[in-house]
Amino acid sequence: MSLRANKVGEQMKKELGEIIGRKIKDPRVGFVTVTDVQVTGDLQQATVYISVLGGDEQRENTLKGLAKAKGFIRSEIGQRIRLRKTPEIFFEFDESIDYGNRIDTLLHQIHDEERSKENED
Repeated sequence: MSLRANKVGEQMKKELGEIIGRKIKDPRVGFVTVTDVQVTGDLQQATVYISVLGGDEQRENTLKGLAKAKGFIRSEIGQRIRLRKTPEIFFEFDESIDYGNRIDTLLHQIHDEERSKENED
């Protein structure tokens, strides 16, 4: 990925956090955190990685709400970032957060089991 694509991605991440947090009024869109934005080298497409507070249903509803607002979000980005053409936006869940949380939970379980074994001795 080019340096320019990286810079555009970082700027989009910052702007998207504000747009989604303050401008989207769709009740389906829950508490969203934009974790990363990957922009293609030609600046034509941007994959926006998000995490959503809540269960699977909340996540799916948020994705539907964001998909419906995609045109609005893209035009907002176009106004805020000076590019000849605003990238096409795709939303995806950031699975790395769930993966990290799962590892954290497993480590805590192991630690608790070791501690309870020590107390038994």
